[in-house]
Amino acid sequence: MATLGVGVDVVEVPRFALALSRRARMAERLFTEAERADARGAPERLAARFAAKEAVMKSLGVGLGAAGFHSIEVRKHPSGAPYVLLHAEAAELAVARGVRSLHLSLSHTDQTALAYVVATDEPGHAG
Repeated sequence: MATLGVGVDVVEVPRFALALSRRARMAERLFTEAERADARGAPERLAARFAAKEAVMKSLGVGLGAAGFHSIEVRKHPSGAPYVLLHAEAAELAVARGVRSLHLSLSHTDQTALAYVVATDEPGHAG
């Protein structure tokens, strides 16, 4: 197994919650229906998922805007462990870079949300 990229991102939860409250459709623009359901409206959970999307892009060696937000989807296993599903342009970026797995870790408090992603050539987790 080779590590092909690493990405990390931190989001300030109160600032993110304020942005969500001021922009009525922001959550729909950033998150899939499944992500919004998983987060159950909790701003810290949405902030962690947003951090994950940015960390995924960093792990793929690109910046914000290289893939649509809905093309990177954060889901949960029945155990509660998060994982990433890639669609459309994000999946194409992963293939072009030889990424076959994305290993995701999320953490949050009421003040900060953090996501850490390791991209590898090991099959099985890139979705």
